[in-house]
Amino acid sequence: MIIRPMEPEDADSVAQIEKDSFTQPWSRQGFLDAMRLPENIMLVAQEDGEILGYQCTYVSFDEGELTNIAVKKSARGKGVGAHLIRCLQEKAKESGVERIVLEARVTNEAAISLYQKMGFVNLGIRKNIYEHPVEDGVIMSYTAEENLC
Repeated sequence: MIIRPMEPEDADSVAQIEKDSFTQPWSRQGFLDAMRLPENIMLVAQEDGEILGYQCTYVSFDEGELTNIAVKKSARGKGVGAHLIRCLQEKAKESGVERIVLEARVTNEAAISLYQKMGFVNLGIRKNIYEHPVEDGVIMSYTAEENLC
């Protein structure tokens, strides 16, 4: 498996994984628009020509917001998400990003557990932030360390 920058030709595969993973998915055009901002960190995990997962992080000055991360259902539980986050952390550090924040549904225990394993800490809860179904979101943050490896 390789992790590489997301390219416009990945948009169809990424949008399909997004649609299969979320009740309020980004569109193909949403990914294309995000790719046009060079400061954003957008990565895909690929194996044998197939996109297994992706992550999108918006960067503003020294802070990044991990807005989207998903792994194809058939590839879940195989370390794809952890690999994407590890590469995000490395790219963020190289870009001068000191902190990465994210939000996850409180019921998404697998994601929250992965984020904690990858060094994210809970900052708090946002009430009723999600729709379809309505539920709370947990805010998490990662602060870059000197040595990731």
